[in-house]
Amino acid sequence: MDIGFEKAGFKVAVAIEEDSSCCKTLRKNRPTLKVIEGDINRISTKNILHEAGLKPLEAALVIGGPPCQSFSLAGKRLGLKDPRGKMVLEFIRVVRESLPVAFVMENVKGMKNWKNGKAIEAILNELNLPITYKKKTYRYTAQYKVLNAVNYGVPQYRERVLVIGNRIAQDFLFPTATCGDYKSDRENLFGLKPYSTVKDAIGHLPPADKPSETALRVSKTIKNRIKNHGY
Repeated sequence: MDIGFEKAGFKVAVAIEEDSSCCKTLRKNRPTLKVIEGDINRISTKNILHEAGLKPLEAALVIGGPPCQSFSLAGKRLGLKDPRGKMVLEFIRVVRESLPVAFVMENVKGMKNWKNGKAIEAILNELNLPITYKKKTYRYTAQYKVLNAVNYGVPQYRERVLVIGNRIAQDFLFPTATCGDYKSDRENLFGLKPYSTVKDAIGHLPPADKPSETALRVSKTIKNRIKNHGY
């Protein structure tokens, strides 16, 4: 998400990550980026803003993708009962305490239909609650939509829920698809590009090494996973 938003013109002021290996990767590839290493449950919004050199109301965006295993079709789907699912509430906490102009949260498609939509409903309700800061009241308008990365030039079917909101009463229009499937939907492809393929993305790379035993073993589970979970 950081790279995408930077390509769109934003500057990432601070990143939060608990996994030490991931933090090492971030610091290696992004030496100027401030990285807070730790559990978001134990990191105050005040500390986040301090590291970013910002005060409440000054940030343009809070972006994030809280752990998604508790909503994934491949997991036990414990949702907000799972400690990982509760990371969504920590994201909301940071939004409400830092008061950015807007926020973007990404998660798996399963969040939308967990408990017949109760999770996404609870999240939207929490985000829409009024916030009082220095005797002034602010309110976010939040909305969500499931988008598929393949419709935007990515050579992969990857559906994700995007929850987006702002506190300046501005309507948000989710981006329209730029790509479509020319083989199965020719009638609705006016102005769209064909889907990108794996060859388009990595066809220029040298031949791959022989797959490992682990890769071969995992590949045998894909067919049943698609049958059981739909992906």
